[in-house]
Amino acid sequence: MKKISSVLTLLFASFIFSYSQEVDLQKLDEYFAQTAKDWGIPGMSVGIVKDGEIVFSKGYGVIETGKEKKPDGNTLYAIASNSKAFTSAILAMLVQEGKINWNDKVQKYIPWFELYDPYTSRETTIKDLLCHRVGLGTFSGDFIWYKSDLNSEEIIRRLKYLPNKFDFRDGYGYSNVMYITAGEIIKIVTGKTWGENVQERILDPLDMKRSVYSLSKLEEKGNFAIPHAFEEEKNIPIPYEDWEEVGALGGIISSVNDMGKWMIFNMNNGIIDNDTLLTPASRNIIWRMHNTYNVDHTQANDFNTHFRGYGLGWGLSDFHGRLRVSHGGGFDGMISSVNMIPDEKLGVVVLTNGMNAPTMAVSYYALNAFLGLEEKDWSTEMLEQRKDKQKKDTRISERIRKRVENTNPSLAIEAYCGKYISDIYGTIEVKKENNKLRIYFEHTPELSATLEHWHFDVWKIDWDYTHAWFSFGTVKFNMNNNLDITGIDFDVPNNDIFFDELNPKRID
Repeated sequence: MKKISSVLTLLFASFIFSYSQEVDLQKLDEYFAQTAKDWGIPGMSVGIVKDGEIVFSKGYGVIETGKEKKPDGNTLYAIASNSKAFTSAILAMLVQEGKINWNDKVQKYIPWFELYDPYTSRETTIKDLLCHRVGLGTFSGDFIWYKSDLNSEEIIRRLKYLPNKFDFRDGYGYSNVMYITAGEIIKIVTGKTWGENVQERILDPLDMKRSVYSLSKLEEKGNFAIPHAFEEEKNIPIPYEDWEEVGALGGIISSVNDMGKWMIFNMNNGIIDNDTLLTPASRNIIWRMHNTYNVDHTQANDFNTHFRGYGLGWGLSDFHGRLRVSHGGGFDGMISSVNMIPDEKLGVVVLTNGMNAPTMAVSYYALNAFLGLEEKDWSTEMLEQRKDKQKKDTRISERIRKRVENTNPSLAIEAYCGKYISDIYGTIEVKKENNKLRIYFEHTPELSATLEHWHFDVWKIDWDYTHAWFSFGTVKFNMNNNLDITGIDFDVPNNDIFFDELNPKRID
C-alpha cells in the first residue's frame, strides 16, 4: 500500500511539474492587461519566477497618467513593506556573524528604548520587533514618522507615549515603528545605515542593479513609475515620499526583474551561486510562524487555508496544501505584493503605481495557473468586493450628512490660534492668516492646511497637498467651562494614518 501511495504521489508531482511548463503565458498576459484596464490602475508590472528563472516579466498601462511611456520589467516602483524581509535578512546575517542574538533585549543596544510599560520595555527582544507582537495596535504611531523630518532616534524616543492595544506577546498589531527600531539596531551594531547594509549585503550580491534605497539615486537609474493618489474617481500624480530614514520598514525601490532575483534567492534557501548568505538556521527562523492570525475553521475558504501567521518579515500560510510565503506593501500612491510557493520554486511579484491595485487578483490567477488549479476570474470577483467595500464605507459621507448648517464658532477666530503639543509628535500650531485659520505641523510641513469653518467649533481641513491615504478631515477645538481652549481633537477617517493618536493640548 505504501508503494502504491508513493507512486501516486510521484505521478501527481510529475503532473504538476508538467502542467507548470505548459502554462499559456499569452493567456496570462491578456488577463493581466484586461485586469489593469478594469481596475483603472495607471501602471503595473508583473514578474513570475519558476524553478530558478524569471519566466514572465511585463508592464501594463503607463508610468504616469497623461503620458505615453509604458512600464516594463525593469521599471522601478516603491515596494514599501516588502522591504521588511530585507531587514530581517540583514539581522539574520548579523546573528550568523555572532554580532547579535535573536533573543537579545532591545535595550542592550538602545538603552533609552521605552514602550507603554517598564516590563514590556525591558523584555522586548529583536525577534519581537519583527513579528508584530509587542502589544501596539496595527499602524499605531505611524503619524510620528509619516512625511516627517524626525530621525530614527527621535521617532523611537516618542514610542513610550503610544498606548498598548493588547498585552505583550498576546496579539497581532502590524507595527512599522518596531521596524524603525530594528533598523536603528542594525545601524548601531554595524556602524552603517540600513540602506548601506541593504546595498552591501543583498542588492550587490544578488545583482539587483536597478534597486535603490534612496530617492537621490532614482533619477540616475531612470525608468521609474510615478505614484498616484485616487480622488473623485481620478488617478492624480503625486511626488515620491522620502522613506530613507525609515527604510527598514519599507524603503526599497525596485523592479519586478530585480524582485525576481530576490524571490529566487529566498526559494533557494538563502544561497546565491555558491555563496550561502543565509544559513539553514536563519531560513528556518525567518520562515517560522512567531505570531498567528485567526482562521475560521468553521467556514471554507478559497485557498484551503488552515493556518496563517507572521514570521520575521514574511507572512506565512498554507495554500492548497503548500507553504505560501508572502507580503504586501503600501507606499503613497504605490501598492505591491510578493507571493512565493517555495516547494514549487514558484513566485509572483506585482508592482503598481496607483491605489486601486489588483495585486492579489493578478497573483492568485498566476499561482492557480502554474499550480494546475481550477481557473478562476479573481479580478472580477475581487473588483466587485472592492467596490462593495468602498460603497459600504460611509465614514466621510456620514460626516458630511451630519453637518449642521448656519452655525457659528463660540469665539472670535483669534481665540483658536496658538500652539498645541502632542506627546507622540511635537508642536502643532494654529495661526490666523488672511482672516482664515491655518494649521502647521512642526515636523511635517506637507500636512499644512487651511481650516474652513464646518459647524460650531469644528473646522474642515483643506490640505495644501493631495495625500494618498486620506482626504476629508476635521478638527474640533475643546474648551473648559470658562471657554478657554484646551486642545484639539482630529477626525480624519482613513485606515492607515491615525490623527486621533495626536491628542494635542494647548500650551499658550
